[in-house]
Amino acid sequence: MVLAKLSLRVLLCAVLAVVLMPIAARAEGGSLFPEEAPVVARLLDDGIAAEAVGFAAGAEARYCWAARLGSVEGQYRLGRFYQTHPRPGVGPTVATTLLSFAAQRGHLAAQKRLAGRAPGRIDTPACFEQVLDLAVIKTLGRVISRQEVQRYVAALPVGRRSHAQMVQRLAPRFGVDPRFALAIVRNESGFDPKAHSPKNAMGLMQLIPETARRFDVADAFNPEQNVRGGLAYLRWLLDKFDGDIARTAAAYNAGEGAVVRYDGVPPYPETREYVARVLGFYRASQHVAPG
Repeated sequence: MVLAKLSLRVLLCAVLAVVLMPIAARAEGGSLFPEEAPVVARLLDDGIAAEAVGFAAGAEARYCWAARLGSVEGQYRLGRFYQTHPRPGVGPTVATTLLSFAAQRGHLAAQKRLAGRAPGRIDTPACFEQVLDLAVIKTLGRVISRQEVQRYVAALPVGRRSHAQMVQRLAPRFGVDPRFALAIVRNESGFDPKAHSPKNAMGLMQLIPETARRFDVADAFNPEQNVRGGLAYLRWLLDKFDGDIARTAAAYNAGEGAVVRYDGVPPYPETREYVARVLGFYRASQHVAPG
């Protein structure tokens, strides 16, 4: 009996490997989701493959990671997954909440699924409550390749692509790896120069008035001025935190004082999620000087 169970497990693993392999290969050479950060694209590709062969737990975990790393597609896929794959302890309001998140950010398929259905109360899945293990994320390996970055930038809408290209052009002048700068701007504004947060953070790199003044930014909604100020701040943070990506990203999000006070990434859920998204894109724990 034990041997039979073992053989079945080995067979299942072999089948999954064969089925997942083409999707993983597409994630390297041309993902189904080229507009996503490469790590997120792989999570989505692998989640779809896992769902296709009935590996529900694997699909759920990958979609949840993608959603937590800021992916609208991940929110939609996880919401749709819960609609079509009832899970113990997961009520219908969880799926509606996730689809509502995606719909509010312009996902057309999510909007269609929600048609005539009131969002109701916000109810997030249990996997959203788990603490992200930043130590695990930092083991993702080498920094994202320039080829992957170029594919990502090329897949952006035209207006946002031009701003991403400006970030790539300016970053080396400040000694900042363009790939790290892109990871920050992607999470701050999604390359929207008109972004304006409730906390009065402005523009592409979401500069608050104090930071804008500190780095001589006269007009925070001027894309180039904004990026120059944000890059100057990133360079200052990289110097202060010895090129540590997690601490630099945390300081950009929560302020350098919080990072010094906690001697690392502060235990704020928003900041930990932010750092996870940056590391998920950049994929290295130490800054690489632009070459």
